[in-house]
Amino acid sequence: MQTDRRVTAIPSSLPANTAPSGAAPLAVEVWRGAEVESEHLVDVSVMDANGRPVMVFGDVDRPVYPRSAIKPFQALRLVRSGAIDRFNLGDEQIALACASHAGEPRHVGRVVAWLDRIGLDETALACGPHPPSNRAAAEALIKTGQGPGRVHNNCSGKHTGLLSAALAFEFEHAGYDDPAHPLQQMIEEDLRQWCEVGHLPKPGIDGCGLPNWPLPLANLALGFAKFARAAAGPDPAVATIAAAMRRHPELVAGDGRLCTTIMRAVPGVLAKTGAEGVYGAALLEAGFGVALKVRDGATRASRLALLKVLEALRIFGEGNAQQSLAAEFEPKLSNFAGSRVGHLQLSEGSLERLHDRLPR
Repeated sequence: MQTDRRVTAIPSSLPANTAPSGAAPLAVEVWRGAEVESEHLVDVSVMDANGRPVMVFGDVDRPVYPRSAIKPFQALRLVRSGAIDRFNLGDEQIALACASHAGEPRHVGRVVAWLDRIGLDETALACGPHPPSNRAAAEALIKTGQGPGRVHNNCSGKHTGLLSAALAFEFEHAGYDDPAHPLQQMIEEDLRQWCEVGHLPKPGIDGCGLPNWPLPLANLALGFAKFARAAAGPDPAVATIAAAMRRHPELVAGDGRLCTTIMRAVPGVLAKTGAEGVYGAALLEAGFGVALKVRDGATRASRLALLKVLEALRIFGEGNAQQSLAAEFEPKLSNFAGSRVGHLQLSEGSLERLHDRLPR
């Protein structure tokens, strides 16, 4: 599978310390006792909005499915469609449109109310049902004797946003999940422009049923960098989405979820996870975009890798932000009795190379 990629070379004007050094990915080790039991390899791209690489680890040219990491880009058409005014939507709905939510009552209740506002119900959602990922919410649902509905799907906010956009554009809302639907064609064009690819291959289908176009990590990082720059004001739609995510990080993911925890700790970071070990982030103050992919799809490795990359970029500053993330920086491996039996860490070699790539 090949994708045109316009960001093809390292500019010769880059300082030596920021020029990517080569192909080795980062390695997240899983220790059980005193031995490494498993190892997850992570490809990482950090770009600025002009297409200059800041950090590169591993293969950032190979197309990967960005999965839910692209939700902020998919939300652009919601904001630009006129749906905000037509349906009197606000920051909460926009944040949910970008969300992989945990199915907590505050998530599901808002989605149900939003559907009612646009004159639809959950039968209009193309996403399938699944139990809430939040354990308390899942247990509470079981006690009611009801099974999960489509509104419990972690992508139900995105789908409701797309339904709202389709109605505002006066498209037929049925079939909004079809790659040939005019709304999906708009989203495809947005991805091509923001990530600067001349052509996108045939999409795969995401877990929630929507098209998902493969992108090289470098281009995905470039898209997030341009998103970060546009959030400062040049693009009102991007600024609106960034503000909504910053004001309501609890709706973008949920309690105990890394996206929410990072955005609470560092409001200048828009972090968005995707399935199969993907993370994207727009660093608003630095103007950088981050994209990473764990080759074997392990989410436990993507979380730690993202934190270590942000740490290397000095995103956490001198305050208490990193302290609030301490548990995430030292992920523990526990058995079913709750006893600690190991931990996850970046390999020593990866830490050294990450330190060597620090922007000066």
